[in-house]
Amino acid sequence: MVIDFIPFRFSIDTVVIAGTCLWSLSLYLGLSSFREGIIEGLNRWFNFAERSLYPSQEEFEKTRKARESQNAFYASLFSILPFFIIGAFCNWGVGLSLGQSWSISVGMLACMACGVYELGRRSTQEY
Repeated sequence: MVIDFIPFRFSIDTVVIAGTCLWSLSLYLGLSSFREGIIEGLNRWFNFAERSLYPSQEEFEKTRKARESQNAFYASLFSILPFFIIGAFCNWGVGLSLGQSWSISVGMLACMACGVYELGRRSTQEY
């Protein structure tokens, strides 16, 4: 068993993980302009960093479309990390002030409120 090889024990608090995920989801929904800025910045940085790996322009242009799509996917995935970190601080702050069960409850309320806000923002947006 793997537990026999690890000389120390650590516990995973599922309440903290659930609260952090709820808070990060609500922040991800509520701060849409910040989210889009992070995704755009990461995508630009990934494209710039990958350009330095190719010695010739012809080799770079051969697979450009596929790499840009892949970089957009990675930027979208990595954009979750700042919200997860901020969500952990929100969960910690509410858990410290009101208690751990309230942290999850307020996180659920924040998710619902930010979801409704995002739906309203999208319905009033011009296309």
